[in-house]
Amino acid sequence: MSTAEASAVHEITIVVTPADIDVMGHVNNVAYVRWVQEVAEAHWYARAPRDMQEQLLWVVLRHEIDYKHEAHLGDSIRACTWVGQATRARFERFTELRRVSDGKVLARARTVWCPIDAHTRRPAGVSAELLQLFPPPATE
Repeated sequence: MSTAEASAVHEITIVVTPADIDVMGHVNNVAYVRWVQEVAEAHWYARAPRDMQEQLLWVVLRHEIDYKHEAHLGDSIRACTWVGQATRARFERFTELRRVSDGKVLARARTVWCPIDAHTRRPAGVSAELLQLFPPPATE
């Protein structure tokens, strides 16, 4: 992650609950997907003004998750997210999930999101205002 990306990182802390655990005794992959969405939503609500929040919704077009290590009941997880490249109608977002106690990366995700007009439910496009709030990383 570059310095510019690091300055645009949003993070939340999650504690693993019994509902997150699968029959193998560790966090189920569905919980990781939920956490990827939760940290993305938290970033949106922390940065976007209320009028923009009322005008836009987001849908996921693609998730890619690489699972690195297991998480267990009671673990505290630091979920960090930042945006990647944007196109006319899509935003790339990255997420990293780390266990707080030892700093191990548990999973990394890349998600492609599309902004949707809240009233028409049609793709809204990535506006200049949206790019100012969530600037993509500088290309080197």
